[in-house]
Amino acid sequence: MKFEVRGAFKTLEGWQKFTKVVEANNERYALEKVYSLIGSNHKVKRNLIKIEEVKQA
Repeated sequence: MKFEVRGAFKTLEGWQKFTKVVEANNERYALEKVYSLIGSNHKVKRNLIKIEEVKQA
């Protein structure tokens, strides 16, 4: 299933909003995937990533 995850992560300039569509078996795995992607691409720790909404795409 595909999930659309919306949220924001902290940068030096402030909070940067994002929307990611990920393939996952359930909502929990979708969240883990987004934390992993944002963290690796932007060098942001999980406590600086705020998830606002997760819905099935």
